[in-house]
Amino acid sequence: MRVLIAEDHALLRDGLIRLLEAHDFEVVEAVDNGPRLVPALVEHRPDVAVVDVRLPPTFTDEGLKAAIEARRQVPGLPILVLSQYVEQLYARELLTGGGGAVGYLLKDRVSNVAEFLDSVRRVAAGGTAMDPDVIGQLLARNTRDEPISRLTPRESEVLGLMAEGRSNAAIAAALFVTEKAVSKHTNNIFSKLDLPPSEDDNRRVMAVLTYLSSR
Repeated sequence: MRVLIAEDHALLRDGLIRLLEAHDFEVVEAVDNGPRLVPALVEHRPDVAVVDVRLPPTFTDEGLKAAIEARRQVPGLPILVLSQYVEQLYARELLTGGGGAVGYLLKDRVSNVAEFLDSVRRVAAGGTAMDPDVIGQLLARNTRDEPISRLTPRESEVLGLMAEGRSNAAIAAALFVTEKAVSKHTNNIFSKLDLPPSEDDNRRVMAVLTYLSSR
């Protein structure tokens, strides 16, 4: 799997390279600034890009803006964003284009190697990988005028776990219910969010995008 890294801190950048290469990923390029990121993404078209939100020269949102611009030029380009803090606006902007293959993790999650690698693979496969802390803050926002408000508290809980990228089996284990119950909840979610029948994975991604975009 081909990965492009955008991270300005040398130690973290080198650590990401070593970690990914040790698990059979091919790092095609590692950039340390915003201006280089878009050309690199368009040139290499990696299977997934791991991008820091804040990059030189201004250390504000260059990484995010570059990722969004690259997805405009290469629709569906898988992007996993890393951030030091929960930035609700950044998460929403990244999801504006839709289509899945996006993730948003706090940098602390990188220390959990298995979880981080699973997130990289999931985004590369077209899914979503949202940090639980991000989900928690998004859940706190009011959505009275959104389709998401149709969901019951349990359905919202299931969708929140779905946004983290968990399977039905993992959601069932987390909520101490059966997979059959989770399947019923997910079908209700699809119906209430007006998602037409399609491949289940596609509907899961679209449900998550609807959920996150409404927060």
